[in-house]
Amino acid sequence: MRSLLRTLERATLRDIALVCLADALVGASFGAISVSGGLPLWVPVAMSVLVFAGGSQFAAVGIVLSGGGALAAVVTGLVLNARLLPFGFTVADTLDGPVWRRLLGAQLLTDESVAFTLLQPDPRRRRAAYWVCGLALFLIWNASVLVGALAGGLIGDTDALGLDAAFPAVLLALVLPSLTDRRTRTAALTGAAVAVAATPFVPAGLPVLLALAGLLFAGRPPAPAPAASGGDPVAVAEGGPRSLAEEVH
Repeated sequence: MRSLLRTLERATLRDIALVCLADALVGASFGAISVSGGLPLWVPVAMSVLVFAGGSQFAAVGIVLSGGGALAAVVTGLVLNARLLPFGFTVADTLDGPVWRRLLGAQLLTDESVAFTLLQPDPRRRRAAYWVCGLALFLIWNASVLVGALAGGLIGDTDALGLDAAFPAVLLALVLPSLTDRRTRTAALTGAAVAVAATPFVPAGLPVLLALAGLLFAGRPPAPAPAASGGDPVAVAEGGPRSLAEEVH
């Protein structure tokens, strides 16, 4: 572990520490809300060890606490975690060695560990960033969830502290970076409208799944135009040599 720490720059280690601190606050909120909502202490603790995905954990527990079924909670968690599949391909080079080590590394795959890995310029630093960030987050997340769960049994009403806002806040934080794309934004807004409209008529948990209907309105990505003779194929495929500012405005 020391060799991994020495491989990374101080600025990277500092940023990883800040992310761990933020995740610790979110993890404590998750544990407290889960237990104060009526779930046994072992449920959020086991989910954090086995699932280790904050967005999916929040969504699944939120559905259960609102009266939804276990199946809806599991499917929702799987849908949210589907984004990690392409992430795995991008950082596959950081996982080598025996099978047990690769399986452990796969469990540490998160948005944060992938982000720090992709920022590194060479394979050695990529591997170090992935393992340092992944292991640190895993330890901090599970410890904070346990502390929050223990505190949740003592606090009782976590809504009085505003912890109930943690569920939508975490999910919104996951969604916002993707809304810059028009197709994604259309699908998200349509899905949200479907979920809100269906909420009064279907059991808890199903509106989230029905929101997947928004994907039908996302449309297909535009096909690149063929390169003109003598022209720049990249410029033609991008619709001409316009600047980014011109494209936005």
